[in-house]
Amino acid sequence: MINLSRKSNQATAFPVLLIGVSICMQAQTKTGQSDVTFTKDVAPILQKKCQDCHRPDSIAPMSLLTYEEVRPWARSIKQHVVQRDMPPWYIDKNVGINEFKNDVSLSDEEIAMIAKWVDEGAPRGNPADMPPARKFEENDRWHIGTPDMVVRMPKDIVVKAQAPDQWLDVVADPGLTEDRYLQAVETKPIKGFRVIHHATSSMLESGSDHDPDSGVRGGAFLNEYAVGKNGEIFAEGSGRLIKAGTKVVFNLHLHAIGEEMPANVALALKFYPPGYVPKHVQLTTPIGQVDVRETLDEPPNDPNARMDLYTTLPKPVLLLSFQPHMHINGKAACMEAIYPTGGKVETISCISHYRFGWHITYMYADDVRPILPAGTVLHVITWHDNSAANKDNPDPDNWKGYGNRSTDDMGFVWANYYELSDAEFKQMTEDRKATQKKAAVLSSTLNAGAQR
Repeated sequence: MINLSRKSNQATAFPVLLIGVSICMQAQTKTGQSDVTFTKDVAPILQKKCQDCHRPDSIAPMSLLTYEEVRPWARSIKQHVVQRDMPPWYIDKNVGINEFKNDVSLSDEEIAMIAKWVDEGAPRGNPADMPPARKFEENDRWHIGTPDMVVRMPKDIVVKAQAPDQWLDVVADPGLTEDRYLQAVETKPIKGFRVIHHATSSMLESGSDHDPDSGVRGGAFLNEYAVGKNGEIFAEGSGRLIKAGTKVVFNLHLHAIGEEMPANVALALKFYPPGYVPKHVQLTTPIGQVDVRETLDEPPNDPNARMDLYTTLPKPVLLLSFQPHMHINGKAACMEAIYPTGGKVETISCISHYRFGWHITYMYADDVRPILPAGTVLHVITWHDNSAANKDNPDPDNWKGYGNRSTDDMGFVWANYYELSDAEFKQMTEDRKATQKKAAVLSSTLNAGAQR
């Protein structure tokens, strides 16, 4: 476990990409034929882990549905999967929690299979071994399922072929006539996703003032769209209240791509039944964002500028997810819990291979979600590369600080959680200890049996 709470020597020892896979390549058979083929071994992996994006009219630059489409990219595919660039899943598997509901990463065995296939000439194999082609839903499907209501921007915004980045707020009225609790939300482009860098949605309650400089656009946060993020399906027994008369504020970051394009964003809402009140209110909070404006400091040509941010939890919470947010200089990010008693510090999660193009929410599996007592300090640590070694950095000779442009920077963590009563915290903690004890006993029994 890396102790990230100490600043000494950490600037040169931040978490780096740990591939964690040893690929043992076997020689070809005496007949010169490979025992790993596209149809039998590789196609099923691509169908399961790659084709959601790598297909016509989706976000990836090439389709990987057929052997003819895949074969020209074989060496590139090997490089990206061995380096764990693809599929996009950048959590450090050697630090903190490593069980997630939405893990799309390849296993070590899958990576070894693809690498072996490429090294042996990327053979097609027996056509009879090819699995049936996947059937995809329409691109406009919602990841939260069929919504009860869709709220869209009143009109398209046309982004010119050549234009500076734009940040703007658009208000839409969903016409809500009664208070309802939300079970799931999703924000996504319905036109012009190529010019929409990101979009957030928030609530503007009837009678409240809209303050675009408040740090939370319009009011209570609803959801964010960015490449790699889908909707929010709230944990069982939790939700978020949207009151009658509430309007939706869309905040957009738009950028030109060399051709004129209309853009529009919509918000999908799924409600609990009328009158239903969930036990918990799920919150989405940018941990550390309050202080980052004053704290972020990236000297010119610094390959490893570090920032530390601290947020104290006034009540016990159940932490549901982790998603760092940085810009093109973002390099790595971790979050640790500094507990209020006993001096215990525990690393929760790290991204040691940050990629600005993928804003992924890492959703903890139910039995490992952190249960944090009141008074816990969430310590967010981010590292930033403001040097020429960062190929995305257009001007390493200039100081960088906080700003909305991609060439400026940010550094905080989006966290989903809900607050617990003292009694709930105590019960959850006892249940977790009992579960861990049973798992330890089972593991010990299995190990003893294996040694006999």
